[in-house]
Amino acid sequence: MEIKNKNIKISSFVPAAAFLLFIYVMGIWFLLAPKREYSPSEKRYLQKFPEVSFESVANGKFGENFESYFADHFPLRTMWVGLNSYYNLAIGNNGANGVYNCSDGYLINAPVSTENQIEKNINTIIDFKSAIKAPVSVITVPSTGYICNDVLPAVHNRYNDDEYFTQISEKLEKNSINFIDLRDRFKKAYAGGTELYYKTDHHWTVDGAYEAYTEFCKKLNITPAEKNSFKTEKYDNFYGTTYSTSGFWLTAPDKIKLLAKEHKGLTVEITEGNETKKYNSIYFKKHLDEDDKYPVFLDGNHAYTEIVNPDAKNGTIVLVKDSFAHCFAPLLTENYSKVIMVDMRYYKESVSEIVNKENPEQVLFLYGIDNLATDTSLPWLE
Repeated sequence: MEIKNKNIKISSFVPAAAFLLFIYVMGIWFLLAPKREYSPSEKRYLQKFPEVSFESVANGKFGENFESYFADHFPLRTMWVGLNSYYNLAIGNNGANGVYNCSDGYLINAPVSTENQIEKNINTIIDFKSAIKAPVSVITVPSTGYICNDVLPAVHNRYNDDEYFTQISEKLEKNSINFIDLRDRFKKAYAGGTELYYKTDHHWTVDGAYEAYTEFCKKLNITPAEKNSFKTEKYDNFYGTTYSTSGFWLTAPDKIKLLAKEHKGLTVEITEGNETKKYNSIYFKKHLDEDDKYPVFLDGNHAYTEIVNPDAKNGTIVLVKDSFAHCFAPLLTENYSKVIMVDMRYYKESVSEIVNKENPEQVLFLYGIDNLATDTSLPWLE
């Protein structure tokens, strides 16, 4: 009887001992393991060891940054992130990381908060229009969850695109700004089997961009380039932003597609700060060998990009944009001899000055609805 009680007492310490051993092993592993600068699965640079100073320790910044450093470099981090995502999925908490694991292989961002910047940003565009002489148009890309609602999980937050688009359309049209409403066209194209959005990324595909380009041309009464005039190129193993933030590592990759066409004399000039580099292609295929393949379109995010195509018949268009424009702008080069792209997240000078200098035929704002709702950089327009 006494031996049995001893066995019970010893066995009661086994879980605690195992836990302490696990913490000890993980701690040693954390200290000795080499630290990576970049996470290929999450497509981001990891937190560096924080600077140690009396001030940073006193104000708590060191502790806060060290916590991020520890989390980023914890042993087997990628595995734990994935396990946590699939555990939440198993207990019915789909979308715990802001991304829904949907049917047909889609990973779709949850809708943005209804407390957002849409009204403020639209008013900024209206004020900008009153300060320039060029005509202004706006394209807002519907959210993936709104268009592809048939693949969403049974329980999900509501996508408010209809309310936003109605609000945007009414305000812009009252102020003589063209609004290219993509909802009907996208719904019909999606119902017909067109893959408008990537399954592992929040961006639209080139097929989605082409649908928007065609609708834009229709609104402005210009002739779009025929889709069959482009050469289609497809590349495997594309994992995008929703994949990298969700932790659903078992999801199959996308194919990334290009619509290519040769134009003799076409140039691309990319400006960051005081440095300008010139290229002869809108596609930067070196990125297809990297973890993040989306910068194959115009080398990704830059403050100021200028594309010149001597073959195009029309003049200049100024495109104020987010990253949805990267596979859209190449289509505009079929109609406009100069496409000037300005990203307000990085460009901190007056866009009005660009418009006054270039005297464009059109100014186009192109934003995904989620980005328009959260962007805080548009006030720099003036």
